[in-house]
Amino acid sequence: MSIISNVIQKNSLIILRRRGLIIGKNYFQGGHVLIDPSFPWLIKIGDDVTLVSRVIILAHDASTKHDLGYTKVGKVTIGDKVFIGAGSIILPGVTIGNNVIIAAGSVVSRDIPKGSVAKGIPARVTETIDQFLSRKRAEMQAFPLFGQEYTLEGKVSNKKKEEMVERMKDKFGYII
Repeated sequence: MSIISNVIQKNSLIILRRRGLIIGKNYFQGGHVLIDPSFPWLIKIGDDVTLVSRVIILAHDASTKHDLGYTKVGKVTIGDKVFIGAGSIILPGVTIGNNVIIAAGSVVSRDIPKGSVAKGIPARVTETIDQFLSRKRAEMQAFPLFGQEYTLEGKVSNKKKEEMVERMKDKFGYII
């Protein structure tokens, strides 16, 4: 993300917090995240939460405004230690429990209980966090592992890029 995008993002969060948005410690937000600017006081985000790029959190649904004259609003609560994948949408009235992973591209329209992994449209719980992590630990035994030197922050060299591509013949790997 560019320096200008970072500044805009930080300024947006300052404004949303002034309007009542609650965000806990160790919050990370990827690029182009949209947190409902119309009703931020209805949104609470816990500690150790990651919102990856293009996540949308809505606290209102204006589909009724034209015909009924009212817009539906709902509180959104995101617990501690939650990861929300790229392009996911969190709808009004939803509570996401602690220690949850929401897969990329999911639409969360109902509560997600603590300690679970949810995905899909609408998002449904598919497994527990423990099952997910056990499966991923097993994958890490089979797939290549890469260190910081394979990242842009680690100033990855062209040689390391080529090596990474070659070692990932099974399509996947894990990076620190």
